Amino acid sequence: MARRPAVGHGPQTAAQDGLSEALADPWGPSDKGALGPLDGKRGRGQGRGGGRWGGSGGRWWIWVGRIILWAFILVVIVNGIQAPFERFTAKPTTAPTVGQNAQTTQFPASAASAFALQFASVYLNYDQKNPAVRENQLGFFLPDGADQQFGWDGNGQMAVQLLQVAGVDARDSNNAIVTLLVKANDKWLELAVPVYTKDGAMVISGRPALLPAPRRAALPQPAAKDRDSDLETQLKPTLESFFKAYAISDQSILGRLFSGGQIDGLGSAVAFAQLGDVVAPRGNAGERTITATVSWQIPSAQSKATAAKLEQTYQLTVVKKDDGIWYVKDIRGATA
Repeated sequence: MARRPAVGHGPQTAAQDGLSEALADPWGPSDKGALGPLDGKRGRGQGRGGGRWGGSGGRWWIWVGRIILWAFILVVIVNGIQAPFERFTAKPTTAPTVGQNAQTTQFPASAASAFALQFASVYLNYDQKNPAVRENQLGFFLPDGADQQFGWDGNGQMAVQLLQVAGVDARDSNNAIVTLLVKANDKWLELAVPVYTKDGAMVISGRPALLPAPRRAALPQPAAKDRDSDLETQLKPTLESFFKAYAISDQSILGRLFSGGQIDGLGSAVAFAQLGDVVAPRGNAGERTITATVSWQIPSAQSKATAAKLEQTYQLTVVKKDDGIWYVKDIRGATA
């Protein structure tokens, strides 16, 4: 079928016809006779004869189509080669997922602490009248070939009164120093215990070392507080009723005075003796954080007449509701 000339339909039709040819045959003509103006055997007016049309309005669209197609193919090829290369050579930007390898790098501090406590209870208890008992018990904790008494010369005696874990200094995934707070022969000391662990097994890896107990700190002088004396006076009757009920877990009263939800109380472990100093700093009109000193009566196994008294200090949050009454919202231990 003969194609309509582009001249009769304007430049838009010529462009559309040229683009249609490029899309229909993007690889170009298969014979040399279709080269159009590039063919030396043809003139500029031979566009209709024997081959494809070489008119000036459509020929360049064919080449544009070819360029676009080849550019697309090159982009696909380059991306296909570059993407896997970048995946293999890129450095990870996120932390590795915690798995089996990550877990093995963590020293089992809790288990090592318990192991060190059990060891110290044997190591620090000895009596020259019966050294074999200590020797037999130490064998569970010590490596093969270790000194059976682990440094003790067999003389004297020692009795441990208290052992607590003070800290764990993990040197790597297998080794750590477990520091214990010790009271033995009425003296406070620290004991540094080296522990080695692997695959859940543990052993004392070296001889322990006695260290001085932590020093007593000097508290800084508290800043002077601007106290709300009117509120302190107003709160005392409420706090007395609250602590009486708190001592015996009286839910009927606690339910009326405590606005922070369910509270258990002390279940008659102590009895309320008296309310001491109440300190209420100035602040929000509807909520304050105060401190209150309470004297508890500690029951005695002998008789009520010999019951001891013990003063303690609490920090309380109190809130004022629409009825104008202050309620206890929270109770906890107080800092200095």
